[in-house]
Amino acid sequence: AGVGQAMRYGVLDGGKRARPLLVLAAAQAVSGEAEAALRAACAVELIHAYSLIHDDMPCMDDDVLRRGKPTVHVKFGEAQAMLAGDAMQSLAFEVLTPQGGEVGPALQARLCALLARSAGCAGMAGGQAIDLASVGLALDEATLRDMHRRKTGALLHASVQMGAACGQTDERAWNALSDYGWAVGLAFQVVDDILDVTQASETLGKTAGKDADNNKPTYVSVLGLDAARRYAGELRQQAHEALGRSGLTQAGWLAVMADKVVDRES
Repeated sequence: AGVGQAMRYGVLDGGKRARPLLVLAAAQAVSGEAEAALRAACAVELIHAYSLIHDDMPCMDDDVLRRGKPTVHVKFGEAQAMLAGDAMQSLAFEVLTPQGGEVGPALQARLCALLARSAGCAGMAGGQAIDLASVGLALDEATLRDMHRRKTGALLHASVQMGAACGQTDERAWNALSDYGWAVGLAFQVVDDILDVTQASETLGKTAGKDADNNKPTYVSVLGLDAARRYAGELRQQAHEALGRSGLTQAGWLAVMADKVVDRES
């Protein structure tokens, strides 16, 4: 019962839901299957939320505030937090593989593969490992971009791909949506780095100034604040240009999401 309570606390209360919204927006753009898209949206948010629980623990980023409330390990203890994250990762793939006929087996497999690859060593987990190993180091922009493409970008990119996989796309549309996903994914992290130095903890819902305090390389520390803001704008433009060449006529919500990612204040 304690693990279940910690899981609900970690995923249900607060958060922007950017990743599930990207899944649903991409699925709408390709007239995708609603049941599969909803399950994919839930699964990707479970993976994201589990990663936050683990990232906040003392052995990693050691933070006490997330989504405007105490982090899971502060509220429930480290052991329960670790188990809650583990269980949420498993639940994500359970959600993607219903035993009835709601989602076809081929689509189940494809969605699982997209999510697993984005969350693993080549994606989110690998990016976090690079992040932890980079404390105090002076990274160049290319290395910083690679780290963030994995740590943050991969799961946002996969969110777009999973939504697109729920419908039919030709090669042009799939490649354009992939480019859009990478641009939005990187923009999300650039804006995160900007907000970390420009907003108060109360606005962010998490500890402000944490990256600078921990001597972590960020887009602001590498490029400077003004250049980081310009780069976020360039990535927004890249996202819109990708949608323009996709040939999709129902991509309006994806365009809105690109703007929301860059214009947000928390």
